[in-house]
Amino acid sequence: MNIFFLLSLLLLPIFSLLISRRRRQPSERVPPGPLGIPIIGQSLGLLWAMRANTAEKWIADRAKRYGPISKMSLFGKPTVFIHGQAANKFVFTSDASKMSNQQTESVKMILGDRCLLELSGEDHKRVRNALASFLKPDSLKNYIGKIEEEIRRHLQMHWQGKHRVTVLPLMKTLTFNIICSLLFGVERGARRDTFVQFFQEMIEGMWSIPVNIPFTRFNRSLKASAKVQKLLKDLIHEKRIELEKGASPHQDLITCLLSIRGEDNLELVSEHEIIHNVMLIMVAGHDTSSVLITFIIRLLANDPNTHAAVLKEQEEIKNSKPSGDYLTWEDLGRMKCTWRVAMETLRTVPPVFGGFRKTLEDIEYEGYIIPKGWQIFWVTSMTHMDDKVFPEPSKFDPARFENPASIPPYYYIPFGGGARICPGYEFAKIETLVTIHYLVTQFTWKLCCNDNCFRRDPTPAPTQGLPIQIVSKKAL
Repeated sequence: MNIFFLLSLLLLPIFSLLISRRRRQPSERVPPGPLGIPIIGQSLGLLWAMRANTAEKWIADRAKRYGPISKMSLFGKPTVFIHGQAANKFVFTSDASKMSNQQTESVKMILGDRCLLELSGEDHKRVRNALASFLKPDSLKNYIGKIEEEIRRHLQMHWQGKHRVTVLPLMKTLTFNIICSLLFGVERGARRDTFVQFFQEMIEGMWSIPVNIPFTRFNRSLKASAKVQKLLKDLIHEKRIELEKGASPHQDLITCLLSIRGEDNLELVSEHEIIHNVMLIMVAGHDTSSVLITFIIRLLANDPNTHAAVLKEQEEIKNSKPSGDYLTWEDLGRMKCTWRVAMETLRTVPPVFGGFRKTLEDIEYEGYIIPKGWQIFWVTSMTHMDDKVFPEPSKFDPARFENPASIPPYYYIPFGGGARICPGYEFAKIETLVTIHYLVTQFTWKLCCNDNCFRRDPTPAPTQGLPIQIVSKKAL
């Protein structure tokens, strides 16, 4: 990180004019707070706090000092930080003509500018509806067996017969294999292995200061992103040929998107949009599900009562079916206790720390003006730990979600909210429930270390990747 600080000083004369323009305020009603060092701003402070597992305190201290709205500079752009239920509602329901999706410049450069995180208005609605046609429950229920096959194969290869495993990297391997199978139609082999290699390099620099200098994480991520996009372009070409030869348009996400037609029978989603949104789903599906499952495994090892309740529910489902039968949509609907545990895990350790929006015009909020072109930054955990809605917020209590309707809107936002809720919510739910079903019914485990700390880079990662000792109950 020190290299970025030194470079910022060296580049200061070059960027001084740009920064001075950004700092000219259209009104004295701009929120309080310093913008910090040019280009760098508060980026290093936030990144260091995330990796030291003190990001929530870093944010809370800032909120305590400046109030519910303050300005800073993150990842090269002037930014306004807002928090609370009203802030969440403001972010997720604002008029698309006033505020657009906006990720950090590093994310935009790595994932592309035609993914859902960047699209607004009619373009956002068009692409989101296309993705939802594949990710909605009515469609996904047809793919439960395919997901289950990947999970069974994974456990046979990486868990059965082992005495010790490291959970997080294995869960990332599992979720990526599910993505390759279900979303790309890429089976095991050299192509999938190549995808994994480039994908892992790509995500390492997602939250970085966007200075493209050789040998930095950001530079490596950009190069890997170009390779992933080339692989996807080749795959799309092959899928088009398969469709022309009569292949089913429902075999995977890419063929589904290619088969959706608009006016004049033209493809509704462009090739660039398919590539950029497939990359987005790769990142979202890989990180959120793998992190969620990992932290559930840690929780079940630490909490015997919760483990017993989840095991009882899953054993009842298993024993109600003939041996070897696949799970059904109805079986997943019976996993209410397990999903409450997952929801409470998402509350206490949200995989997504926060997000960004971009103002398209000067916007008034809480008596201040947020200038046009600035970023708006919101943080998930601020309302997840609000003791007015979640009493004793540091206590793990799945019973909070026995009646989800009792939780006021825009307090619980692990998947976003309103029209901006993640379209992959049901996909993540299926992955999680099926994986936990097989883990608790086929294995027992205990932690190899008692350190419950984790860091964010940018998603949560337990110490040492969560090594556990496992005992197989019987062969799958």
